[in-house]
Amino acid sequence: MLIRKLAHLSDLHLDLTRESDATASALVETLLAERVDHVVVTGDLTHQGSRSEYRRFRELFAPLIDAGRLSFIPGNHDRTGEDAGGQWMNGRKVRVERHEGLYLVCVDSTGPHNRNYFACHGELTPAVLDEVDAALCAAPTGALTAVLLHHHVLPLPEESFPERLATRMGWPHASELALGAELVRRAQGRCDLILHGHRHVPREFDLGRFQGRGLRIYNSGSSIELGRFRLFQHAAGRLVGEPAWQGMALPPARKRSAPNVMPALQYLASQLTMSLV
Repeated sequence: MLIRKLAHLSDLHLDLTRESDATASALVETLLAERVDHVVVTGDLTHQGSRSEYRRFRELFAPLIDAGRLSFIPGNHDRTGEDAGGQWMNGRKVRVERHEGLYLVCVDSTGPHNRNYFACHGELTPAVLDEVDAALCAAPTGALTAVLLHHHVLPLPEESFPERLATRMGWPHASELALGAELVRRAQGRCDLILHGHRHVPREFDLGRFQGRGLRIYNSGSSIELGRFRLFQHAAGRLVGEPAWQGMALPPARKRSAPNVMPALQYLASQLTMSLV
């Protein structure tokens, strides 16, 4: 039985600095050294949505992209600035990819509001859920089936002061996808994994078996900040054992908060002004 490897990365936030370049290069070297069969990156490849940041991503990950071993979707950071991620799905909200032993349902959970740097929450619509439903119905029995999206589908703790403040003010910026629980309900029994990012602290949910098939949800966390990624093994359409964390030789890069502070403060000031008015 041929056992294949699947790596889950997210929230690279490549910002054209030497530090992020070095950490991303170390990630790629580790992926190649581990002979990973396929890699998925669940959004926020860039930090400010610029085309130059996206070009850098393609340059750094070229060995995997050129070999057809990498899949990625946009995150909210990819929609800011020059909206580098706006065309990654070719105008579609749901795309299916088939690879050796894998069936990937790629979902764009970003929306027009993500053009605003601080409005980072995602969106799902009933129409998108129906597309996901149809894609899962067409999944082959002999392939590991995974749904990829950027935003979290189930509630997670706030991780920063802006997130806690947004929740206190009743804003949706730190909330899970409004239809996330419905997506999970539809995926049970027809899907093995839901992989996402957005939140930088990794989390996981084991929802147990439904109609003989288990479903697990994994938040990658920020692969750049953590300096590691989860590695899944699968064969004949099922997971083999437990996923393992794979680290890299280079120390993880710690994202500086300065690039985020001014846009966040500007947006908070505008929202507070509107609330007072």
